[in-house]
Amino acid sequence: MKNSVIIKSFPNGIVLHLDPDIPFDALISDIADKFRESSSFFKDAKMALSIKGRTLTEGQEKEILDAISMNSKLRIICLVGEDDATNQSFVKALQQTDFSGEFSNGSEGQFYRGTLKNGQILETESSIVILGDVYPGSAIISARDIIVLGGLFGEAYAGGNGNEGHYVAALEMSPEKLKIGDFKYKSKDKLSKWSIKPKVQPKIAYVRDKKVVMETLTKELLSELPV
Repeated sequence: MKNSVIIKSFPNGIVLHLDPDIPFDALISDIADKFRESSSFFKDAKMALSIKGRTLTEGQEKEILDAISMNSKLRIICLVGEDDATNQSFVKALQQTDFSGEFSNGSEGQFYRGTLKNGQILETESSIVILGDVYPGSAIISARDIIVLGGLFGEAYAGGNGNEGHYVAALEMSPEKLKIGDFKYKSKDKLSKWSIKPKVQPKIAYVRDKKVVMETLTKELLSELPV
């Protein structure tokens, strides 16, 4: 194994430094060995993961995640860049909600990796984390909660089960339409889809006093949310 796989920590997660030259099959074997040896150290911790050292396809990233999950109890909540302050703050805030196991109201959640483009609609009865962007013209519909680890520029409908105690969160929040339960979000700003790029700032939308409000996502806010 030598030093083909090196694990280092950063705030809220770990960085996996990979040898850029050895065959990928051998690398997967080394990753499995590394996390098997470290399983007692990580236990069942929930962390973000950043992968450095070589360019990977989505399929190869999935193989790495599978190797980690099969050889340890470590729970990877998402892939991020350890130098991205926005991602770090969002991951930290999401960890406070314990979304990797349950969402609000104790619902089970699922992950979708990819970008939703114009005309695409993703609908689910459970809470969902989108590992990508939701572009204008596309829509994500959930009976429960929605988290977008990317930009929400299309439509989002949460709380389709009729319960207003759900939320929509995203790294970049500029939806065409947003609804939680029976309540629609009414933006004060009339922006075109792409003319003005919103400031990258994690935000969360939820129902308060029979209205959908949108606020910057912080640990303090999460502790006070009525969800």
